[in-house]
Amino acid sequence: MDEHLSLLRSPAAPSSCKHSRGGSSSSVGGVVGSKEEDGELEGGMTVVGGEDPLIDETQHPHALLGGERYDHPLAHTLPPQSHHQVGTGGEEHECCERVVINISGLRFETQLKTLAQFPETLLGDPRKRMRYFDPLRNEYFFDRNRPSFDAILYYYQSGGRIRRPVNVPIDIFSEEIRFYQLGEEAMEKFREDEGFIREEQRPLPEKEFQRQVWLLFEYPESSGPARGIAIVSVLVILISIVIFCLETLPEFRDDRDYDSAAGTFGTGSSPFVTDVFTNTSSPATSVVSSFTDPFFVVETLCIIWFSFELLVRFFACPSKPTFSKNIMNIIDIVAIIPYFITLGTELAERQGNGQQAMSLAILRVIRLVRVFRIFKLSRHSKGLQILGQTLKASMRELGLLIFFLFIGVILFSSAVYFAEADDPSSSFSSIPDAFWWAVVTMTTVGYGDMHPVTIGGKIVGSLCAIAGVLTIALPVPVIVSNFNYFYHRETEGEEQAQYMHVGSCQHLSSTEELKKARSNSTLSKSEYMVIEEGGISNSAFKQAAFKTNNCSGTNNPNCVTIKKIFTDV
Repeated sequence: MDEHLSLLRSPAAPSSCKHSRGGSSSSVGGVVGSKEEDGELEGGMTVVGGEDPLIDETQHPHALLGGERYDHPLAHTLPPQSHHQVGTGGEEHECCERVVINISGLRFETQLKTLAQFPETLLGDPRKRMRYFDPLRNEYFFDRNRPSFDAILYYYQSGGRIRRPVNVPIDIFSEEIRFYQLGEEAMEKFREDEGFIREEQRPLPEKEFQRQVWLLFEYPESSGPARGIAIVSVLVILISIVIFCLETLPEFRDDRDYDSAAGTFGTGSSPFVTDVFTNTSSPATSVVSSFTDPFFVVETLCIIWFSFELLVRFFACPSKPTFSKNIMNIIDIVAIIPYFITLGTELAERQGNGQQAMSLAILRVIRLVRVFRIFKLSRHSKGLQILGQTLKASMRELGLLIFFLFIGVILFSSAVYFAEADDPSSSFSSIPDAFWWAVVTMTTVGYGDMHPVTIGGKIVGSLCAIAGVLTIALPVPVIVSNFNYFYHRETEGEEQAQYMHVGSCQHLSSTEELKKARSNSTLSKSEYMVIEEGGISNSAFKQAAFKTNNCSGTNNPNCVTIKKIFTDV
């Protein structure tokens, strides 16, 4: 017994490492394990010895990490450990560059320089991974998913390529990427490879008042008053659509004529035009009656609200160019402009019936644009947003569908025209006249207003119907797949980035408080923000540290770092 203890306490003799491709040897505190003693697994994974090496206080702390330097409390009192040389070439110990990683009982072995390629990650940063080091077994232990680590280790070995194993679900692998802190770039690559659509970043205004107004009108779920404004906006949109439809009823519409002597439009219930639906006329009335009409009053109130909402959102938006390019904001402008154009036409002086007819044609088109207000509901409807996102993501497939239909229409309209050319009772007088029949047949609608009567025409019609079914069915699965993706992302409450300013958040000292804040938040279930605690120097957390302009590691030690992550899986 005394001999064994004396051998353990004596300094270890220098030993050479095997420079072979298949195996290596490792030494910890003088205890040497060879390839024959430890055993080697298939695929290049080495199983270290089953017995734990004994660690002595006189052993240098650098040896505890298998060659990796570590700031041990006794490191400053001990002399630095010298590196043993092998052979005449003076090469460094290969075993000193290796590290063993234990993933739930499955051991992986790699070189430290492989992990050091990405120093910002969990495995690449010695300080981050030190908390998982087991000095008794001289390895790092992670109680994580084992199949996923094959791809994680391949990420380091390949220099940044991320590939999900086929037997690992998407949500589990994305959680492993976040745990090992591979970064947002790796997450974005993974999401792109899996077919996910890149999320748009929606920043908030920097000024406090401007930010609160923007949240009030743009994010209905941010607070109670924001939900109230959203309800009012929806009611105004519905009232405007109802008024637009009721104006066309015969009992609410009086046909008026243009009074050339007075130089004005005379209207009854319709506040703007003489009669944009029929060509009938009746005695004219004064312009004043149009301004007192109930439909005009309600329409004016709706326009006042739409204009107020649009102007407030424009002045409170964080980026004016981005606001102007948004399709929903363009729809808001288009829904407001017809009112002012028709009002200006109503008040303008007219000269001649030719100008009257031209203005009536223009006003008919302008009044039709008012129906686009129905799309304003998409701002407050998740279903319409899903539909819009699906159409936007499927533009290529929709373009192919239209192109296929165009080819089919040209082909079958020409064929049915020549097949029906000898029949005097045929309704196909020309190829352009047969376009309508080809479109109706290929879309399987079949109004019956035009139909072939000859045998050749019927054969062409049958082929046209079959080709239409096949043409429409080809891009439909892709469109349905996009719809399912957006639908499940919205309804299942998958985690998204929550775009909140730092000033509206409070300091959370633990993960439990973060989860509690998320559960009690009035925001959407599918949105949250991750707050990484950055160097908090003292326990007295200062609210002033949350200002955007002061949030830097150099001028403010009490800052927090906001990190946007996208985990829609």
